[in-house]
Parts: sequence; C-alpha cells; structure tokens
Amino acid sequence: MGEYSRGLMKEFVKKASQKISKLSDEQVVQLLDALNKENDTLDSIMESLSTALLIVNENWVLKQKNKASERILPFKHQYSLEQKEHSLFLWDLIDDEAISSFLHVCAKEQKLNVSEEFSFSATDKIHFVNISVMPLVQKMWHKNGDSYDTCVVGYIITAEDITEKRQQEILLHRMESLASLTNLAASVAHEIKNPLGAISIHIQLLQKAIKKAREGDGLLPQEKFVENYLDVINEEIDALNKIVLDFLFAVRPVQATLQLSDANLCVKKICEFFKPEFDSKNVKLLLKLSEESPRLLIDEKLFKEVITNLAQNSLAAINERFPLDAVEPECESCREFNSGEIVIETFVKNEKYILTIADNGNGMDEKTLSRIFEPYYTTKANGTGLGLTMVYKIIKEFRGDINVDSVKGHGTVFTISIPIPQSGTPLLSNGREGA
Repeated sequence: MGEYSRGLMKEFVKKASQKISKLSDEQVVQLLDALNKENDTLDSIMESLSTALLIVNENWVLKQKNKASERILPFKHQYSLEQKEHSLFLWDLIDDEAISSFLHVCAKEQKLNVSEEFSFSATDKIHFVNISVMPLVQKMWHKNGDSYDTCVVGYIITAEDITEKRQQEILLHRMESLASLTNLAASVAHEIKNPLGAISIHIQLLQKAIKKAREGDGLLPQEKFVENYLDVINEEIDALNKIVLDFLFAVRPVQATLQLSDANLCVKKICEFFKPEFDSKNVKLLLKLSEESPRLLIDEKLFKEVITNLAQNSLAAINERFPLDAVEPECESCREFNSGEIVIETFVKNEKYILTIADNGNGMDEKTLSRIFEPYYTTKANGTGLGLTMVYKIIKEFRGDINVDSVKGHGTVFTISIPIPQSGTPLLSNGREGA
C-alpha cells in the first residue's frame, strides 16, 4: 500500500470512527476488512525487519515483539508472549544483567532517545548488540476531529546485532599488529647475523687446527685451545637462543576474549582482591573512581592481570624505599611515617577511559625507564622480565596505550588509556523530546 493510499485510509478510518453508529452493516464490514489488511501489512513489515523490535506499554510491559528480537536478544526461555510476559516487566524477561539494568534505569528515570552497546555470551560465542529506547507517540484527536494532542502511550526498543562489525574491527586491529612484525622480524634477522658469524668463524678455526694436526704429527691442538673456541661457540648459541625466545614471546598473540565490561566495577573488584595484602604490609591503597563508568571492550581476566601486575610492581618499589624490617615494631609513629601509598584513579577524557596507578616507591632511573617494557628486562633478583611486557601486549590488544613516568627516589605513575567504543550515530539527547 503506497504512502498516498495509506494516508487516505487513515483519514477514512478517522471519519468513519466518528460516525460509526450511522454506518450500515456492509460499511462496518468493509471498515473492519480494511483495518485487518492494514494490521497484516504492519505485522509483515515488523516481522521482515532484521533489527529486533519490541513494543511495551507505558508501564514497560511487553506487548509485541518480532522474530528478530528472539534471535538477537537474550530472552529467558521459561517465558513466552502468550503466557507470562503480559504481566512481567521487560527487564524481567532479559537474561543479561547489564541489558536488564539498562532497561530498568530507562524506565525509572524516563530516559528516552538513548542508545547503548552491550555484549553477552550465548552458544559459546560473544554477541554484541546496540540497544535504543524511543517513545511511542500517539495522536489523540479531539471530539471535533479538527485538532489533536500527542502523548506517550508506550516505548519502542530496538536492538541491532553488531557482532560481525565488532569482530571485523578486532580482526583488523590484530592484522595491523601482525603487519608491524615485519620491522621486528628484520631487526631480529640483523641480531641473529652477528652470533651466527662468530660461530661460523670459530668452527672454521677449529676445523683448520684439526686438519693441520692430522697432516703433521697427528696430535690434536692443546686442550685449552679447543675449549676456548667451544666456549665462544656455546656463548653465541645461548645468545641466539635468547634472541629467538624474545622474538617468539613478542609475536605470540594474546588469547583475549573481548567483551563489553563495566570499567569501574572491574577496577573496584580487582582492588578489593589484593587490598588485604597491602594492608598487611602497611601500604595505603586509595581508590578514586570516576562518576562516569563506560563499558570497555576488554577481557576481564587479562585486565585483572594488568592491574595486579602493576600494583605488585608498585608494592615492590614501596618495600624497597620503606622496608618493613627497617622499622622497630614498637614504634607505631615511625611505622606510620614510613608507610607507602598507592593511588589508583580513573577518569574519562577525549572518549578514552584513563586509569592511573601511582606509588611513592623508590622510582626508576632513565635507563630502566627506557627499557621497562622489553622482554626479559628486569631489575629484580628473582624476576623473569616478562610481566610488564605482557602488560604492554594486553593493553595493545585492547587498542589502548600505556605510559610510565618515574623519578628515582620519589615514585612512579603508570597511565593506561583505553578507547571507549562508539555506538555509531548518536540519537537525540536524553529527555522527553518528541513526546
């Protein structure tokens, strides 16, 4: 049915409804047939949409949904539209805490024309959806039929499956990371040439010495002479082995399962996890979370590994500057004076989530600062030198950046910035616009 025909139909229905008592039986049947056809057309359009579409009344009770909504949104299986859904709020039907909470807040605070992105796990896969909430506005005609008012009679919720889009973005990011390995591979090839050359030269010297001995008196060269060459060869082989191991560690991909997670909630849980250890070592832990807590595309387990690793480094630096065994147990005032402090702070700036971890430990000199993220570089006696390298790789997997500032004898600040995913074209501002 064309736009012009639909306009005529609406005008006909409006006028007919005003004179319903004067219509003949045949006219009433014609009117009902027209309404049924109109309703069938609207149902067909709704079911043909690839976007999930849900309609709720003013109390947020679900009245209608299309097939796409069951495919895109995580509904609880024990409910069906014909049975219990008519008496339950929409958020009670959703089997995901973040989405359910979002819908509940929109209803409670009358947040309309808003859009937000979510991720959830289903059928062993991570799904990403963009959910929008809009008012359902209806014209209320006056009795004279010449004028009308508009009012909100319900709400329209749409959900778009953007899983493929997000997966493509993640894949593209990883391909860009792999492309950067070309320079790294060239650098490693250059590093390998030197030890290989030294090994080749010393093997040739050994071969010449053995050949000369066999052509003469038949005696091998002096034992010390042979061992010197073999020692050099072994040293160069060890150097080669280290270069190869460093390269393999640098190129090994991070096994990350990226999902949209509440950033501040993650940081809070992680800090609660290791705070007892800090308290036992007389180290103050101050947590300053931003009011705004966006959802970030991260792996929560790896994010925990990052924060824990940086916090443990801060704790070690504090213990070096303020060793507990340097203070007499009975001197409580001295113990308080010599205590360390770690401040973990978050804020949002320029569409990025910023996390800083600052300590008042012994700090680092310029040489250490310049090599802090290199594989196998460590200043600790029992350190592996891989912790901060892994931190760097994880943050890069999150498309973020990490920087460090440090002053020897005063402290260190690690700054992590992670981009906040953009949902796409923003809707109207919050409120009752259009109502």
